[in-house]
Amino acid sequence: MLSEDRWQTLWRKLGTSAPAGSFIELQQAYSEPHRHYHSSTHIAACLAHFDQWQHLGEQPLLIELALWSHDLIYDTQRQDNEAASAERAGQWLNQAGLHQHADTLRELILATRHQQPAETIDAALVVDIDLAILAAPATVYADYEQAVRREYAWVPEPLFRTGRSQLLRHLLAMPALYQHRELAEQWESRARNNLQEALLVLQQA
Repeated sequence: MLSEDRWQTLWRKLGTSAPAGSFIELQQAYSEPHRHYHSSTHIAACLAHFDQWQHLGEQPLLIELALWSHDLIYDTQRQDNEAASAERAGQWLNQAGLHQHADTLRELILATRHQQPAETIDAALVVDIDLAILAAPATVYADYEQAVRREYAWVPEPLFRTGRSQLLRHLLAMPALYQHRELAEQWESRARNNLQEALLVLQQA
């Protein structure tokens, strides 16, 4: 599902070649059996949204690289997935002689922790695209919730319901889920409806 040609083309646009073995590493990472949502399907969806909305960013090549690599490390029992992903992606940049972009790429990836509003236009676009699933059709969103539950299969059901409910309430309390106006106009209302419905399901379980 992920295109090696696209990966190689991105690095050529950055002015170099993709680091040796990097695409295989991506494929292996996003194919790990515990990934029921944070898989190659999610990355492909992010890239499809990027193709439509990249004009909203200032450094589209780095935005695309961040989307490719933001979930490179994903383990639901770790607390540092985004930082670890940023570290690995930064190593690729250094390996390719593009160390000058490492700090920016790190900021873009760390923004997907969704702990606070993004500080730059580009980080906001990465975050908005990462959260596009929230505005999916209701049935697709329901599948997403089930996939996330499977990724946290090790968490007892009562604890999961409590933690997931807290996260959904946090998202609903945000002034805006999407920071770019064009995306908010299309996605905000549907995303909030999905979140509210998911919260009701958790409360009724």
